[in-house]
Amino acid sequence: MGPELTMNRREVITLLGGAAAATWPRFTRAQQPAMSVIGFLHQGSPDQNAERVATFRKGLGQAGFAEGQNMSVEFRWAEGHFDRLPALAADLVQRQVAVIATPFSTDAALAAKSATKAIPVVFISSANPVEIGLVASLNRPGGNITGVTTLNTELAPKRLELLRELAPNASHCFALINPTSDLAAAFTKDISVAATTLGIGIDILRATNDHEIEAAFAGIPQPSRSVLVSSTDAFFFVRREQIATLAIRHGLPAIFDARVYTRAGGLMSYAGDDIDMMLQHTSYISRILRGERPEDLPVAQPTRFALTINLKTAKALGLSVPQALLATADEIIE
Repeated sequence: MGPELTMNRREVITLLGGAAAATWPRFTRAQQPAMSVIGFLHQGSPDQNAERVATFRKGLGQAGFAEGQNMSVEFRWAEGHFDRLPALAADLVQRQVAVIATPFSTDAALAAKSATKAIPVVFISSANPVEIGLVASLNRPGGNITGVTTLNTELAPKRLELLRELAPNASHCFALINPTSDLAAAFTKDISVAATTLGIGIDILRATNDHEIEAAFAGIPQPSRSVLVSSTDAFFFVRREQIATLAIRHGLPAIFDARVYTRAGGLMSYAGDDIDMMLQHTSYISRILRGERPEDLPVAQPTRFALTINLKTAKALGLSVPQALLATADEIIE
């Protein structure tokens, strides 16, 4: 009996050890975090948005989502070809991503909205998201879409006021718009009211392609004692170097809706802080990935605003920047 009992115990120990070895890999796999796939849809190109993408990844990391560990990103870039956005959005839907991110791309948000009513979409949009039909209301977005509104269109009058501080002798304002944009009508109305309030004349410059941008500037009289306010538009964003260069060439102090314009040679920019808005954006994405519903997340607004001044461009235009304005600037480019 003794030897038989010893053998049986050994067999039992061997069987238990084998069972543990067989089940351990399955247990380990079960403990691995689920991989969430985020679709990133944008009308531009990666090189034009490198800083924003870096902040996007940083924000997700701060929220506990690390690329390659529990999250991956499928990037879809239209490279300035807006007509590609619907197909790119459809591709992400077919890929069955967990959420579609459309930061700083209203056209991409609209394409994503048309492509799916099931997959959550999180935007950063310069347009009023209610007026263009992205959400039902700011407090109760409804449906599968929410995000951040930049208030860029609403900030147009403030931009003109800041520009007048830097160019107090200006008696006329040119406003550059893309007439095909959803943002054009509201911007034109607001900037016209602001110009009238400040007692200066205003003309609207319209451009929908590179040739029309050149022609719009070529039609400005010299010298004009004028300033330029550019409307918020993705079409202009990807041509920011061209527009900044033309403004200097035609002696126009100009203000824009994003600091990248000033880094491209533009005189001034005033807008909601890009980094702050991107972190709001990624916060919403992380909350959705953890189970919250877009319809329960009110559309957010920027909490910080940034004024950027390019002193090199000011010098080229023969302008002296008031100390009071320099003191309020968040970034000065020399």
